[in-house]
Amino acid sequence: MRKWILCLVLFPILSVVADDWYTWRGPNGNGISQETGLNPAGASKVWETELGVGYSSVSVKDGRLYTMGNKDGQDIVYCLDANTGKEIWTKSYACKPGQYKGPRATPVVDGENVYTVSRDGVLICFNAESGEKKWETDLLDATGNKNIRWGISTSAVIYDGLILLNIGDSGTAVDKVTGKVKWKSSGAQSYASPVLFEHNGKTLAAIFSTPGLQIVDAGTGKQIADYTWETKYDINGADPLVIGDKIFISSGYDRECAMLDFSSGKLKKLWNSDIMKNQFSSSIYVDGYIYGVDGQTKKKGFLRCIDAKDGSEQWNMRIGFGSLIAADGKLMALGEKGTLHFVEINPKECNEISSFETGLSQLCWTPPALANGIVYCRNDKGTLVAIDVSK
Repeated sequence: MRKWILCLVLFPILSVVADDWYTWRGPNGNGISQETGLNPAGASKVWETELGVGYSSVSVKDGRLYTMGNKDGQDIVYCLDANTGKEIWTKSYACKPGQYKGPRATPVVDGENVYTVSRDGVLICFNAESGEKKWETDLLDATGNKNIRWGISTSAVIYDGLILLNIGDSGTAVDKVTGKVKWKSSGAQSYASPVLFEHNGKTLAAIFSTPGLQIVDAGTGKQIADYTWETKYDINGADPLVIGDKIFISSGYDRECAMLDFSSGKLKKLWNSDIMKNQFSSSIYVDGYIYGVDGQTKKKGFLRCIDAKDGSEQWNMRIGFGSLIAADGKLMALGEKGTLHFVEINPKECNEISSFETGLSQLCWTPPALANGIVYCRNDKGTLVAIDVSK
């Protein structure tokens, strides 16, 4: 009897795993959290706040939430209590809001520091606890590159003392302690963030820039391979998806998607398809299948599942344009009108578990984030809501 009582007491604890979400696309950089024990049917809004216009998602570390907005020509970096939304500190600097107003990049927390990138390409290091600015680097000035049509969108990616960014057609890296450029490239960047991966014992970065996919040595910037992939308006906005020795790329504007083989150290197309066209919402890979949002902003869009072997469609669900993350066997897709859909990760059939009206109005283009049982969603006007799915 004592053993049964002990099991009943421990089971709820052991069945729930919480996790922080401290960088762009989550702790593993792939849009997937390791959290378990989520209950979408019990979803409830726990707080709401206003940030100012923009598209920055959130990072959460040790109970603190970091994000960005723009008000009156000032970018504002926020540190909030992740559980209550109460302000801990804010820092601001001059930055024109631009077309499709506000910052695009998401703050990234690394140790005692948080790194932000403005739409003008200014990289700033703040102390995560106090908000004290440690240094800033004007990336465009330091690399000799020009801004892009809708503003710099790359988030910082941390690797072995470096910060990697999609600046220049093959990326740029700066020292994370000093902000000094360690290696750089010239040419036109695009809107995706670098993706790190291992190949033959080396750490490489996949950078989706204006000319196409670039593979570089993460430590030195040496170019390893490239694959031409041109699009309308020079927009390659969805992050590459690394699947073992293969890399999936996808673009909108009636381009298409493709699976590239990188096993030989060169990029070779295995298949292409027009079924999954990611305008700027990055896809997710789980157990042989790719889940993503196909479609354009303000037009019809579908949440789709395709087979990673050949690109064949398994199912689709109309949600309008949106973005998604995953955890606990569930997709969490935020439609641009503010509906949060919870869908079972299942390649055989589309099963929507539940949906939740966040109360956000158009446009919700920013991907949600999940940390410690709370899903954070925002719209372009700067309303941020926290939705508890832990109970």
